[in-house]
Amino acid sequence: MKDNLFRAQTIGSMLRPAYLRDARRALRRGEISNAAFKKIEDRAVDEALAIQESAGLDIVADGEQRRMSFLGSLLDSTEGLERTQTVTRPWHSGAQVEDLTLGLVVTGKLDRRRSLAAEEFVYLRSRARKPVKVALPSPMMLNMFWSPDQSRKAYRDPFELFADGARIIKGEIDELAGLGCEYIQIDAPELAALVDPTATAALYERNGIAPARMLEEGVAMLNALAGKRPGVRFGLHLCRGNNDGRWLAQGGYDSIARALFQRATNYDEFLLEYDSPRAGGFEPLAEVPPDKAVVLGLVSSKLSELERESEIVARIENAARFFPLERMAVSTQCGFASGIRGNPVSPEVQERKLGLVGAVARRVWGSAA
Repeated sequence: MKDNLFRAQTIGSMLRPAYLRDARRALRRGEISNAAFKKIEDRAVDEALAIQESAGLDIVADGEQRRMSFLGSLLDSTEGLERTQTVTRPWHSGAQVEDLTLGLVVTGKLDRRRSLAAEEFVYLRSRARKPVKVALPSPMMLNMFWSPDQSRKAYRDPFELFADGARIIKGEIDELAGLGCEYIQIDAPELAALVDPTATAALYERNGIAPARMLEEGVAMLNALAGKRPGVRFGLHLCRGNNDGRWLAQGGYDSIARALFQRATNYDEFLLEYDSPRAGGFEPLAEVPPDKAVVLGLVSSKLSELERESEIVARIENAARFFPLERMAVSTQCGFASGIRGNPVSPEVQERKLGLVGAVARRVWGSAA
């Protein structure tokens, strides 16, 4: 594709079919073998891939069907965390706010047992007819599992924890690059939370994490992950949290735009949530350097209502007032299943939403080059 700019993109996760969730539970109970479970995973990946290709996306993912959540590369194959219900964070659902747990806490030094992303990529590459991407979580998402009371025995400073997380993610990146992966996306919702003072206080300040360090040391850490590797395109994805349709923060990118876009120099494109008024206006796009690309997340993965194609096109035209149209693309605002259960969207709506992304891209930019 010209300039490696993929006009119609997926973010990553897709709804996990009921048969896959049932199989995962059966595996935990010892009712099926690992070999049998892997065949079921393969089937789910094949179906996710077929949906994306039919939707007309220019780049595809495996739907993160092999992960418990989008954090799989930090959690599913890493030692140093224990199960708990005591570590909670405030999640929004409409006008309600609930303190919910993700079920884990850091209690020991992190250690990478195996590569999850390598398995994902090798299988996906063998099946896909389109270019493929693999999404990896930002190491600073470990803040969701940081407890000042329980984690300090292993890490005196949360940024020491993040540095160990970065080492693990770098290992995944090195392996993916060695296997020939051409697009790696880093998911960093923790940065978008910095735009909301209420979220910043609840997520960071209350837990002894300085927000200024997230934007300074944190962005530097992310930028180092995307150090130049020939033939690999890096994208940085920001959203305001996604947990079964819930969200963590609200507010435009204005307060972080200059620091983020000017410091994250190793990234080729920024994938930005823009599906609701919570994301603010397009004015911060003026801070993006002209040699980068912007992927506008204009189609909601949280809500069942299907957006109008004409309205999405109009919003792209509005965004082009602040950033060149020829350097933009379109996607959903986030994945459909950042957690194991997934957002309150049906498989049929998911398919129509992805089809809308493909249709909008063709209408605005024409066929893939």
